[in-house]
Amino acid sequence: MKQIRSTVIRAGLEALYLSGAHHLLRPVFAGVGAIFMLHHVRPRDTREFQPNHHLEIEPAFLRAMLSHLRARDIDIVTMDEVFLRLTEKNFSRRFAAFTLDDGYRDNRDHALPVFREFDAPCIVYAVSDFAAGNGRLWWVALERAVASTDLIEVEIGGQMTRMAAKTPAQKQAAFDRLHDWLRALPGEHDVLREVAKLCARYGVDESAICRELCMSWDELKAFAADPLVTIGAHTITHPNLAKQREEEALNELKTSRERIEAALGRPVLHLAYPYGDKIAAGPREFALAKAAGFKTAVTTRPGMIFPESAGYMTALQRVSLNGNFQDERILPVLTSGTATAMWNGFRRIDAA
Repeated sequence: MKQIRSTVIRAGLEALYLSGAHHLLRPVFAGVGAIFMLHHVRPRDTREFQPNHHLEIEPAFLRAMLSHLRARDIDIVTMDEVFLRLTEKNFSRRFAAFTLDDGYRDNRDHALPVFREFDAPCIVYAVSDFAAGNGRLWWVALERAVASTDLIEVEIGGQMTRMAAKTPAQKQAAFDRLHDWLRALPGEHDVLREVAKLCARYGVDESAICRELCMSWDELKAFAADPLVTIGAHTITHPNLAKQREEEALNELKTSRERIEAALGRPVLHLAYPYGDKIAAGPREFALAKAAGFKTAVTTRPGMIFPESAGYMTALQRVSLNGNFQDERILPVLTSGTATAMWNGFRRIDAA
């Protein structure tokens, strides 16, 4: 199903580009700016089975997007500046902001050099447990468990289920089924429990993944010293906040902010919701983010920034730079707002 969805999205982007419709629709859907969402920025891995590839782009694609924005005379700004322009209704120039979720080491090693080429700021939303080295990147652990075996055996709904995982296509199908099952479990502790079982069964050292991929506190502090870099919060443990009790969710927000501020010695005013879709962040979470003292909070709901976004500072939409669609021809489609408008049902604001 996910492969079909990717094919449909790719076809839609291609159709918008070839038809030229994005040029005509830009004045309607481009809004006043865009907040771009990234996770990993790193050279392409040649492995056939990469189910999390949508979470990464290559440095060359980031460079192409920055070059495209500069060529269109679009300001590349910090999230502080996004907040100011929205609150002051300063829309004389269009803007773009770049956000990177989770705090991966490749943000420092591969993304920052590209941002420096363009003197472009960025914000990295750090998960405090990831920086401490004891976080659980379960989606990576799941990928490695499926990659390590030709047959997945797992108990789903009280029944032992077997899934072939010999070929890349079979592995992708198994990963997709397991990922959907895990996201549908009642709570984050259920997800972590089941992934831990899979890791134990298939010999994956889940505890090493965080230290392998994410910046430590010392690395984040050095990274944050760069004048182009802002550090935001991405909770303590990266949970689905909507599945937590209100006091638990609020603690994830407040304590993550406090830990990052204590470690880096600077205020943390911006938040990204883990997962950030409608089943992980809704009106309750938007209110909690405001109560926790954040000036802005970003979702993964697709959309551009419009003047009306000023009334939804803790429910800001983003434009994903997706690793499955790294075609420079689609850059003007993305910045026109036509693609996100189609994906979100032509809503300017999606905060319900």
